[in-house]
Amino acid sequence: MANVTVLGATGNQMVAEAFRQAKVDVLPAYPITPQTTMVENFAKYVADGRVHTEYVAVESEHSALSASIGASAAGARVATATAAQGLALMFEELYIASGMRLPIVMANANRALSAPINIHGDHSDVMSCRDCGWIVLFAETAQEAYDQTIISFPIAENPNVLLPVMTTLDGFVTTHAMERCELMDDDTVAAYVGDRVPENALIGGPKAVSHGMFSSLGGPYFKLKKVQREALENSKPYIQAEGDKWAAITGRKFEFVEKWECDDADYIMVIAGSSAGNARVVARELRAEGLKVGIARIRLYRPFPVAELVDILKDAKAVAVLDRSDCFGAQFGPIGLDVASALYSAGAQVPMRNYIYGLGGADVTLDALRQAFTELPQVASGELDQSLNYLGVR
Repeated sequence: MANVTVLGATGNQMVAEAFRQAKVDVLPAYPITPQTTMVENFAKYVADGRVHTEYVAVESEHSALSASIGASAAGARVATATAAQGLALMFEELYIASGMRLPIVMANANRALSAPINIHGDHSDVMSCRDCGWIVLFAETAQEAYDQTIISFPIAENPNVLLPVMTTLDGFVTTHAMERCELMDDDTVAAYVGDRVPENALIGGPKAVSHGMFSSLGGPYFKLKKVQREALENSKPYIQAEGDKWAAITGRKFEFVEKWECDDADYIMVIAGSSAGNARVVARELRAEGLKVGIARIRLYRPFPVAELVDILKDAKAVAVLDRSDCFGAQFGPIGLDVASALYSAGAQVPMRNYIYGLGGADVTLDALRQAFTELPQVASGELDQSLNYLGVR
């Protein structure tokens, strides 16, 4: 029987605990707000001898992921963390990590990208990396940030997956706010995560291998990219299996898309991250007023949960998709584009209205969320078009 410690903790603290309990071999990192306390906490664990990790204080985020790539290729269990400009500086290495099929786990404290300079939370940084070949998870709470970091290690290291995982939590709202959390005991986590047993490591593997070789012309490269896409798409059952195993231990259910009051809903909001709690508050009020609304909260973003979302949305009269980042020049925001594509490919004729909200940490008010919900009857009737809208700003 697992022992549970109930504590007040921030998302950053809980991710640092997850890294410690997973017994990470190597953690290269460079501090950047709002990720900094995550790595500071972990550095204390190393200094106090609570974990035997090679903590590498590098000179930049580019170096942090470069060092992670080298250590992972050598066979180590590797984690790192970053945010915003730091994630952008890693951009080259993101493709290398996924292309080399290295099971690195990285926590990203979701934050706005400059300019203008802004250190607050939105999804601009992670969404800019959505097509880099990483598995991407969104946490609403500090508890989920912990749980999803724990399950990321066996997901990434599964021989049938072998892909890096980015587990994300919203800057300041989730990274720094204190919440009631449950911390599993070290032995339970260690038994669940297990040891990394690499089959294709540079050091200590059963056979000599090379990583990152030059692909002459386009043929081999083209084939490997196809294989990489298939690996990402085929990772879904292994992601769900690990979520289910952890749920059996903790009692906390893991779903690619968490649905709230969607079964009889006429109007559904699709959202990811910390704002889902505010959306549920508004949805309860509207249901009490007689408007049947529901919420589909995305936890697994890459690979995108097409079938799961379509199943939830297909019978709705209209859908509001909320994006905390923008795709400049595109028809919708990133989640809006994904949802529109999913509905179209399934032949589901569901009217959709896309809203950009909360950029740069702007307040996500209950009134703004109410507006998104209450406009949906007009979208369903055709009085409002299926366009992109900025919510809470003119």
